[in-house]
Amino acid sequence: MGEYTAVISWQRGGARFSKDDYSRAHRWSFDGGIDVPASASPHVVPLPRSVEAAVDPEEAFVASLASCHMLWFLSIASRRGFVVERYRDEAAGALGRNADGRLAMTRVTLRPRVEFAPDARPTAAEHEAMHHEAHERCFIASSVMTEVTCEPREEAHGCS
Repeated sequence: MGEYTAVISWQRGGARFSKDDYSRAHRWSFDGGIDVPASASPHVVPLPRSVEAAVDPEEAFVASLASCHMLWFLSIASRRGFVVERYRDEAAGALGRNADGRLAMTRVTLRPRVEFAPDARPTAAEHEAMHHEAHERCFIASSVMTEVTCEPREEAHGCS
């Protein structure tokens, strides 16, 4: 089916490196040429050893689930003849203890807000069914043990 790669790189660069006292700043590089500043989450590793402005693995996990859901939703809507004008998801993930007592992303809530073209809108039931199908087809959601829920909203006049 394909192989997906990312290059994760970190270097000390002459900075301090002692027990738990080192920078968590690093880079994610992807095959399309994009380079993303990354870091441990400031919720996990306090500043200044983390970088608040960088993407952390927990945020990326949430974004990956939300992005996969959106891409499937857009595909399903387009094949059914519905025209999506805007899609915005303010997804959130929760870090907590799993059944084994280990820290884990225990819940991700997707909150997609969708604006459809006035002349190509689904009914509320069709809208909900498309989100259900998108969730079922999202192979990222199928790949994780985290509970993933979706709370879709349709917007009449644009997403905020």
